Amino acid sequence: MSAALKLARPDDLDRLMSLVTAFHAEEGIEQDADQRRDALLPLLEGIPHGCIYLIGPGRAPLGYIVLTFGWSVEFGGMDGFVDEIYIRPAIRGRGIATEVLHNLPKALSHAGLTALHLEVDRANETAQKLYLRTGFKPRDKYMLMSKVL
Repeated sequence: MSAALKLARPDDLDRLMSLVTAFHAEEGIEQDADQRRDALLPLLEGIPHGCIYLIGPGRAPLGYIVLTFGWSVEFGGMDGFVDEIYIRPAIRGRGIATEVLHNLPKALSHAGLTALHLEVDRANETAQKLYLRTGFKPRDKYMLMSKVL
């Protein structure tokens, strides 16, 4: 299996929608198809706030990763957030996510990103082990907090 990455474009929307729908169902994220499409399309059309990569073959992707970008004074410049990463259940455990999370940050640092962040369910020990193994570390003094607007 290859964790080759392909920058997703608008013509990838249908393939991506099925993957995102599967991930959201697995995670209990409630969002209708129109909301999901409206959230994905600007990223596929090239807005500067983020991007989506398909993992594996473009015609039959194994998964996807969504990155969003921001600015951090603390980290000294542009930073990124892994908003979602998903690998099809049938092929998990083969090192694909590990490869993506090892290689993509290297490429992003060469593009000027100074830090990459993510959040993980406190009860998801499998994902926590993956993230620790790929260099992500919990921040002892901080926790992510959100306010829906």
